[in-house]
Amino acid sequence: MYSTAALLSALAAILLLPTNPVWAIDAEPIRRAVTEFLDAYGKDLPGPVRYSIGTINAGRLSTDCRKLAAAMDAGARPWGRTHVNVRCTEGATWSLYVPVQIHVTVDYLVSARSLRAGQIVEEADIERRQGDLAELPNGVLTDPQRVLGQASGNAVPAGRPLRTEMFRPPVVVRQGQNVRIVSAGAGFQVASEGRALNSAAAGQMVQVRTASGQVVSGTAQSDGRVSLAQ
Repeated sequence: MYSTAALLSALAAILLLPTNPVWAIDAEPIRRAVTEFLDAYGKDLPGPVRYSIGTINAGRLSTDCRKLAAAMDAGARPWGRTHVNVRCTEGATWSLYVPVQIHVTVDYLVSARSLRAGQIVEEADIERRQGDLAELPNGVLTDPQRVLGQASGNAVPAGRPLRTEMFRPPVVVRQGQNVRIVSAGAGFQVASEGRALNSAAAGQMVQVRTASGQVVSGTAQSDGRVSLAQ
């Protein structure tokens, strides 16, 4: 029979054995692959970038890997809390998602004053602020040309971050309005008058009833004319 002291000594020896499997991969190459990827990825983002890399759970991956490739999945969030997919492309077939947090500092647009529904946006209606894209609403606007001359879809309070879906092209032809109909071809142009049957922005299709009662379709132009398709 073994003594209690002997059993305790044997148990202590077992507990002192290495807890990680001898085949556990070193996480540092994975971290380097993620770092190199994020350094290159950040060059295409719209502002200065800083990032942090989370825990790399590589303890049960094969050490047979001789080459790594890092990429961001097509559906992954481009900034904020997201992940990078690291794959072994030579010597083994494993892949690992590494959590990362990406911060992108940008100048974004807010409403400088309250906007009415349908109001055409002018330069005095917007102003720039600086912030982290990870903390801003999706679709926040950074380019004034994307909003100037557009119409507000709804009322917008002052100081609200401006997003693409908040605006639409202004209406240039309104339902019931008398419009000029233009039909042009090689060496000729014919103009007539009619009444619009629907509202449309520039480039949208509009139906017009002519003086003879015929209904024709054409494209609304920025000056309010309707150009008939040839």
